[in-house]
Amino acid sequence: MKMIRIVFILAIALSVAACAFARIPVVDADGTSPFVKVVRDVRESVVQIRVEAQVVVQNFRNPFFDDPFFRYFFPETPRQQQRPVTSMGSGFIYEFNPTTREAFIMTNSHVVDKGKDGTITVTLADKVSYTATIVGFDPQTDVAVIKITLSEQEKITIAPLGDSANLEIGEWAIAIGNPFGNIGLDRTVTVGVISAIGRANLDFGTNSPIYQDYIQTDAAINPGNSGGPLLNIKGEVIGINSAITSTSGGNIGIGFAIPINLAKRVVDDLVAEGKVTRAYIGILPQEITSDLMESFDLKEIAGVLVAKVEKDSPAERAGLMVGDVIIDFNGEKVPNVPKFRIAVATSRVGVEVPVKIIRDNVEKKLHIKLDAFPDDAVAQSNDRTTRSSYATGISVEAIDSQLAKRQGITETDGVFVSRVEPNSPAARAGIEAGFVIQKIEDIAVSSPAEYMSVLQSAQERLEKEKRKTMRLYVQDKNKTPQFIVLRFD
Repeated sequence: MKMIRIVFILAIALSVAACAFARIPVVDADGTSPFVKVVRDVRESVVQIRVEAQVVVQNFRNPFFDDPFFRYFFPETPRQQQRPVTSMGSGFIYEFNPTTREAFIMTNSHVVDKGKDGTITVTLADKVSYTATIVGFDPQTDVAVIKITLSEQEKITIAPLGDSANLEIGEWAIAIGNPFGNIGLDRTVTVGVISAIGRANLDFGTNSPIYQDYIQTDAAINPGNSGGPLLNIKGEVIGINSAITSTSGGNIGIGFAIPINLAKRVVDDLVAEGKVTRAYIGILPQEITSDLMESFDLKEIAGVLVAKVEKDSPAERAGLMVGDVIIDFNGEKVPNVPKFRIAVATSRVGVEVPVKIIRDNVEKKLHIKLDAFPDDAVAQSNDRTTRSSYATGISVEAIDSQLAKRQGITETDGVFVSRVEPNSPAARAGIEAGFVIQKIEDIAVSSPAEYMSVLQSAQERLEKEKRKTMRLYVQDKNKTPQFIVLRFD
């Protein structure tokens, strides 16, 4: 009887193994690995990106050199210097206009953002190089689009875009990119599986994207691979390789890619307008914990708890209240805060969306008309804005418990600086991502909406008085409070 049981279990194991191999063959009928066809069809679409730019850095110079006596009475003073920087990355051609000969390339924002004030060079598979221009970049998702104009003789490959909505853990994942820059390892192919989906709240430093929904893979991703495609077994792009977790700076089998469905929504805005317009409802969402589930008598740990409602926001006008639990937004279930943020931000501004909530153990349905996110007007300030001469170059976000924990700051009044444009008034004044802005011209700000309102009033006042300076009260990355003056020259 024992022998029969062992044989039976062995038969089941062999059957399962046989099914697995039957579903994903090691080789095709002609004896070729299925990865070969994927690489053959898509590899030539991958490009190498080189960015050369000048960045402003703060150096500290003591007018009396290193004499301790004079250093005590005359502390070091900041001095701004420009320093040349060169960075390398990857991208892939996803669209081509045969009339204009323009090829559009998807990549990461962090790969090309410094090229705004520098030079971007794209090298194709045939080693021919072109100067690229930025169509648009979005630090909040780390997605960017650049374009090149091809010669009449140039032939290219276009990477087909797939669907990242129904990915499953364990699927094949193929990464292509240019690891370690310009050392001859261009268009390296690595193979792995999808290790996880929906990764969020990851800390990649002070420029970590706000909207995170990463695909995790063990396909080798190394420095220089950023911006390259992550493919499925059909050869379709399912993600943009973006970051790794590593103690050495190299691959340890934990890489992250931006889902292509999220990237496509961002890219559509960048191509159409050169910027991303995000929707906004005006609440501070909070994760549901097991304790909160029990306290609110909820059936499951799902949805988001409304911890704060902004004054005169779309949420307030629709009747949303602190303590409500949002379980469905615009027809999609809300599993957690990161998914909710993306669902709101990628919705169309100006439309009215249905929102299901639980209030006092009763399910209710509200309708919220979405506004444009106030922060976008700041983050995307450029020559097309009405007050471009007073653009600060600062992007901000609300300080919630998750951001405070991730960035190592205390929850306090103010707004968190998520990005500073290179060579902007803020950058020249020494403001960096990771600062907290608490006051503008002595007026306190406690949310992105307040920040935008106070900033606009200050800009109007400066314009009327023909002033060229604006005073901010901030807390730097060392938690030190200080006044900083922005100069608009």
